Amino acid sequence: MSRARIFQWHKTFLDGREDVHDDQTSGRPKTTKTDENIKTVQKLVRSDRRLTIRMMAEMLSMNKESIRKILIEDLSMRKVCAKLVPKRLTNEQKQKRVDICTDLLDRTEQEANLLDSVITRDESWVFQYDRKVKDKASSGQR
Repeated sequence: MSRARIFQWHKTFLDGREDVHDDQTSGRPKTTKTDENIKTVQKLVRSDRRLTIRMMAEMLSMNKESIRKILIEDLSMRKVCAKLVPKRLTNEQKQKRVDICTDLLDRTEQEANLLDSVITRDESWVFQYDRKVKDKASSGQR
């Protein structure tokens, strides 16, 4: 118990309090984590995945921590490169991504200038590494 809390209790006992138990509260504390708010946050995220938690909190007049908990705990989402995406991919989604990446790697080997014809809206760094080289580096071999 903090020193300030001890002084507060001391003062209340000097004023005539005899009960050492806490006063009754008016019930459960208010929360913004309701089914309606969860659905609202879900619609908002699906409309624009680039929204930040702060932006959503301002738009919905909610606490940032409540928005974060709704996204992580209720909607099973996490932030990846400024986009909110589902945490778990299905096996079919994983396989589709592998197939697309493999196809792109094959096409870049066949067409050297393929990436020069790709137009992107925003750029992201993507690194490719050889698993064997990485394993050797992590084990201390050269």
